[in-house]
Amino acid sequence: MARESTRRVTIQHVADEAEVSIATVSRVVNGDAKVSPVLAERVREVAGRLGYRPFAAARDLASGHYRSIGVVVPDLGNPYFYDVIKATSVGASAEGYRLVISDSGDDPAVELSIARERLSQVDGLLLLSSRIDADGLATLARATTPVTLVNRVDPESGLPAVAVDNFSAMLGLCHHLSVLGHRRVVYLAGSANAWQNRERWRAIEQARVMGLEATRIDVAATIESGVAHAEAALETKPTAIICCNDLIAVGLLTRLRELGVRVPEDVSVTGFDDIDFAQHTVPTLTTAVSPRAELGDRSWRVLRALLAGEQPPAVPLLLATVVHRGSTGPARD
Repeated sequence: MARESTRRVTIQHVADEAEVSIATVSRVVNGDAKVSPVLAERVREVAGRLGYRPFAAARDLASGHYRSIGVVVPDLGNPYFYDVIKATSVGASAEGYRLVISDSGDDPAVELSIARERLSQVDGLLLLSSRIDADGLATLARATTPVTLVNRVDPESGLPAVAVDNFSAMLGLCHHLSVLGHRRVVYLAGSANAWQNRERWRAIEQARVMGLEATRIDVAATIESGVAHAEAALETKPTAIICCNDLIAVGLLTRLRELGVRVPEDVSVTGFDDIDFAQHTVPTLTTAVSPRAELGDRSWRVLRALLAGEQPPAVPLLLATVVHRGSTGPARD
């Protein structure tokens, strides 16, 4: 019977399942040519199915050297994730690893299913902006395959993490709007399952001390969603609309222009991440500059340390800076 991929599988498990001795498994691991091809293949199949991976040689059992890193993202259509993955790929490729990328469709259950499957197929796993709940992360934390969280922090699971200081960055955007005289704002929020979105909303709630009163509207983190929710945002009579990411802001700006709403004269708009689109919208988008390349590079460094059996370096929250562009201005009277 196959065991769960998250169980710590030993050479004894492989021997029992393959109905051979521990010595035979050891010989297959070490490439001993004296083991018959049929028997060796059976041991490899069992080892791969059970996820037996105690050291580098064991990676040869199922399909040769893995030299692969699994990456799971919620939405490959979001250029933010592409930029992080690109930076990760540079470091991984330099050391002979390739990335195996999967899209969870922003579904926590699908993400967990993919992650569990990948555990026995790759050397390490990166979860970008993971939506998996606490129980799911705790399960992954017990795996023998190294797992690192990217742009999420979860102290309870104990999983190593590299993340952006989303709270401080959003607080900076709120301060910018407050200085411009804004008081009534709408927040177009993304997935409630996303740690970074919870951090951004927490900052907006704290911004009440600056005089900001926010209405929250939950939307998908897409351009289409920004277009679809423009009228709903305007119904609250805001002087500013804060978008949880730049994609929503791009769609919102498009629809506001179609409606004849002037930005920033009638309403200010902010985004988050500073994807390439942000510098080419009309008007250009005020946003928080998320250090995507640094996020990808540092994530790889943490995972690489785990692969080497070393203690990963502690990485403080990465700073995101606010850039003021044409989409924000003084609040209308």
